[in-house]
Amino acid sequence: MHFTSKTARRAVLAFAAPLLVASLVSTNLAFAGEAPDYSKVEIKTTDLGTKTYMLEGQGGNITVAVGDDGVIMVDTEFAPLHDKIKAAVAKLSPQPIKYIINTHYHGDHTGGDAPFQKDGAVVVAHANINKRLSMPVANALTGATPPAVSGDALPKQPYNAETTSVMVRGRAAQVMHQPRAHTDGDSAIYFADANVLATGDIVSTGNRYPNIDVAVGGSINGLVTAVDNYLKISNDTTKIVPGHGALMNKAELTQYRALLATARDRVAKLIKDGKSEDDVVNAKPIQDLEKQAGANEMATTNFLRLIYRSLKA
Repeated sequence: MHFTSKTARRAVLAFAAPLLVASLVSTNLAFAGEAPDYSKVEIKTTDLGTKTYMLEGQGGNITVAVGDDGVIMVDTEFAPLHDKIKAAVAKLSPQPIKYIINTHYHGDHTGGDAPFQKDGAVVVAHANINKRLSMPVANALTGATPPAVSGDALPKQPYNAETTSVMVRGRAAQVMHQPRAHTDGDSAIYFADANVLATGDIVSTGNRYPNIDVAVGGSINGLVTAVDNYLKISNDTTKIVPGHGALMNKAELTQYRALLATARDRVAKLIKDGKSEDDVVNAKPIQDLEKQAGANEMATTNFLRLIYRSLKA
């Protein structure tokens, strides 16, 4: 399948609730509920080889693949960073950004979709992303419901299959739906020629646990299954771009998978023993994993609650 835009303020506000949860799951709580100073954000570019790059700014990591007649970009961070991201990509190639692939619907990954689509790019995403953006639901932890978005803020090319592909001349992205994982609309994107895998927030590291968006079908079992899928794709030279955190390799992804499975299995045992959600939190079953994740007690509490709810769903 070949795939041949809402003001910046609205795009940011539309995702306040999911971003609050992300900051709660993270240990970086100082900025919960506060808008970043986008004027101070710098876009860092890492060369992954084979005209493929990782961009880091404010929000989710971006992957860029440069083709002969256009650029494929994975995720867009926030709308106010559009000009900076566009300038960073222009330094890599004079070709236009033709396609953007969303890994999931949260605003730190899709907030810039509208201005990029106004530029002429086409956003490709699983059909559930359009549903979540246009008909948002209350967040499981905060209870807040973000406003709906429409028009250019919605992906123009939704797909509803297990896999699809996005191509420019000389480059191809394999897009793979990961059901009921971080959300119900997650996609992994693999650039085989560069051996680069963009995971979205199914893999999220750096002083945090991954968020499990149980309000929209996210689940701990789906996270583990998705990471298993990533491990099958990967080899020792695969460059793995997580949704958040530093570039990873297969060995680090294996360790991440073990953390997820350990946390899940310990909570599952407590549920089997008849423990309530608060009982599980008070039992502190994953306290020893906090150091590995770089998380704090509040992040651990929220992670336990989300695991519990996803297993009980």
